[in-house]
Amino acid sequence: MSQPIQLRVILADHDVRKLVLPSGIPETVDNLHSVIRDAFYIARDFSLDYKDVDFGEFFTLFSTTDVKDKDTIKVVFLQNQEPEITLTLTDVTNTVTDVTNTVTDVTNMTDQPCEQHSVDDTASVSTDDTLILSSEDSPGHRSQRWPARFSIPSISGLKEIQIQSGNESFKRDGIVLSTKYLIPLLPDILGKLAEAIYEYTAYPSSLQISEVAEALTQKHPCFKEPGSFNGSYGWAQRLKYKMNNFRSKLRGLGCPEVKVNSFKRKQTHDHYPAKNLKKPKKAEVNYLPPHAQGETTASLEKEREELLSEIMKRDNSRVVAQKMAKTFSLRREEIVKEVPAISDCMKRWPALFTEAQINEEFKRITTVSLESTFLAKLDQCTPEIDGLDPIKRRSCRPENKAD
Repeated sequence: MSQPIQLRVILADHDVRKLVLPSGIPETVDNLHSVIRDAFYIARDFSLDYKDVDFGEFFTLFSTTDVKDKDTIKVVFLQNQEPEITLTLTDVTNTVTDVTNTVTDVTNMTDQPCEQHSVDDTASVSTDDTLILSSEDSPGHRSQRWPARFSIPSISGLKEIQIQSGNESFKRDGIVLSTKYLIPLLPDILGKLAEAIYEYTAYPSSLQISEVAEALTQKHPCFKEPGSFNGSYGWAQRLKYKMNNFRSKLRGLGCPEVKVNSFKRKQTHDHYPAKNLKKPKKAEVNYLPPHAQGETTASLEKEREELLSEIMKRDNSRVVAQKMAKTFSLRREEIVKEVPAISDCMKRWPALFTEAQINEEFKRITTVSLESTFLAKLDQCTPEIDGLDPIKRRSCRPENKAD
């Protein structure tokens, strides 16, 4: 049986922990990575460094054979690597500017009159598309995904001054804010955090709740809990209860994203809070948005009926795109609540199955451009595929893979 091993784990400059491994050092770095992540409840992605005895410096850990009893391990948090930059590839305004500049340069070089009607047509279409996308930025429509680092909102008034005073006392003396002063602040703090979370999702996951709690204690160290393993466990539990209460208020206000899960809309045998819960998946931002101001289900149904005739007309993509954007909330309501068959969707929303509207609907739901994201990922994989040997490249083809 392996002997217990003790490791000194550095999580931050002022956060050093002791880790006991009863079964000894794991065989692989991935296993050690998982043990440290679970032991300290680390939500962000990170790598591991070990302190070399000979050099006295930290080196990247590639093998657990370099780790011995009472060695020092350093957790190095990685930068966010989500492809937000792919959104810039869909910037229509920049594309139009580049095309216009190109035509201007060609005109200057040739000193010949150049017809600008083709560029103007492109610009007009691009402007229309931009207006369609901006029309979705109405109350209830989210325009951004969960951030890589959650920003903690400020609390106005004397309470913010009190919190800053507590932070200064913590930096000077290392003393956290006492319960006597913390309890009066809880309603305002949790209320602000719940509103900030709802800007991204009404149903945050446990990981997202932990990220918010960790961000809170990092911004305001006076809120850290001495008895907690990461200083923010209690805040995560408070936020979970607060989001439950916050959703109850939203349900009373008629928020469709929350109201769809009320007991009144469930069958008798489904009267359980977590049964058949309809909530966004990982990438869905606008899962069930409310109707735009002044619109009702009846008015949007008329728009849908007009859309059936508009799609039959030639060169009418601009009007179709506008009506598809306008009826987005009605379409999501049908899909989420009724879960219709694909054949029924094709009859009611034939425009949804065109190439252009597939891209637009994906962007409306996730705020991410489908085509440009796919191409960007493909560009990242292309050098690796090109670098393979011919024999390995042929083995990657679908026809060479077993069923």
